[in-house]
Amino acid sequence: MVSFCRHQQPPLSHPTTTTRWWSKDSVAIVTGANKGIGYALVKRFAELGLTVVLTARDQSRGLQAMDSLKVLGVDHHVRFCQLDISDPVSIRSFVSWFRSSFKAFDILVNNAAVCFNAMNENSMEYAETVIKTNYYGSKQFTEAMLPFFRRSSSMSRILNISSRLGTLDKLNNPKMKAILGDKETLSEGRIDMVVNAFLEDVKEGRWNTQGWPEIWTDYSVAKLALNAYSQVLARRYEGVVSVNCFCPGFTQTTMTDGNGKHSADDAAKMAAKIALLPVPVLNTGKFYVGSTSRGICSKL
Repeated sequence: MVSFCRHQQPPLSHPTTTTRWWSKDSVAIVTGANKGIGYALVKRFAELGLTVVLTARDQSRGLQAMDSLKVLGVDHHVRFCQLDISDPVSIRSFVSWFRSSFKAFDILVNNAAVCFNAMNENSMEYAETVIKTNYYGSKQFTEAMLPFFRRSSSMSRILNISSRLGTLDKLNNPKMKAILGDKETLSEGRIDMVVNAFLEDVKEGRWNTQGWPEIWTDYSVAKLALNAYSQVLARRYEGVVSVNCFCPGFTQTTMTDGNGKHSADDAAKMAAKIALLPVPVLNTGKFYVGSTSRGICSKL
């Protein structure tokens, strides 16, 4: 059982008939789900009885993931549709497919992300692609799917898979930190201002002297922007859609070259716990950090 840190939130037991709000008619969408945490989360949702839409940028890898789920005996709960969140045409194609296949959905997990740096590397060669995918891609896909969220007493949920690398304490640029740290004035326009400033610093070759995060800088700035965007969404749709972020911690995936303190399955169990919180304890605008030893803590 995954528990929540005591000083933040009381431990939650496994769902019972009084706390389990979902059924086979509840629909979850997981992006970037042909491997790693995304795949493990699809599997976890399916095991818990939800209907899940598995998406992958690569059609063949998505189908391979479906074959793997078939071997595990949970494929009857899963549907596959190709999706590249960095491509507006692909997003429109997914929306058209979804509209013809479902009436609504309940959970969106934005997991798809790219990182072109190996461990201990920090090249900015693909910074624009990283920002385009990890921030703008997740944002554009979310906005395209907002009309399809189910309006219900259980409340729809968005869970953005994020990282502590993208928290404000990793940002040492006073001006940018002030912009993102002012919740009263925070807006999509102000977030884009920060992102554009970073990309301009990359273009001019001064990114490493401007107080940007020091580890996986492009990836961290993209997650910084995604975290801030989650705050904007949480405020805008309060009472209608719950919007939270989750950092799974150092997880054994291809992005970490297989290193990590816990497996993708461990991370998926923690993510599912947050995504499926019972309504009485469901929060919005939170940044959760997961640990298999300490449980799940909210940092906001």
